Amino acid sequence: MIKDLKIREGKVDIVVEVAEKSEIREFEKFGKPGRVCNAKVKDDSGEITLTLWNEDIDKIKVGDKVHIKNGYVGEWQGEPQLSAGRFGEMEVVGSSEVTNDEAKEAVIDESMKSDEGEKVLSEDEKTEESILDNIEEEKVE
Repeated sequence: MIKDLKIREGKVDIVVEVAEKSEIREFEKFGKPGRVCNAKVKDDSGEITLTLWNEDIDKIKVGDKVHIKNGYVGEWQGEPQLSAGRFGEMEVVGSSEVTNDEAKEAVIDESMKSDEGEKVLSEDEKTEESILDNIEEEKVE
């Protein structure tokens, strides 16, 4: 539970929900570019800042439930900050929100159906389907 976390604590194993995600900041360290982003995460006991680095930033969305294994609680300006750290891992284990891509896909899927409920194929899809049919016919012969 978040309320039980202590600064400089390692081997943290916790599931939290992402409540907000701040702007991504880009930086350069030792000549290499990097990205960092803070997210506010919560559980039933409270909330804490979760620091996301590089590719982890793109894995996490607001509303996601995230399992942090072997995490670390650091400190920034006197406040505790949770991180997967160097040796930990972060995994999305659930989502309470539909992503924009999923919402767009659902709208597209509905608009691609005729009045009879059949899917209407675009010209590209018809061409692709025709090619696949020909390949299948060649395999049979």
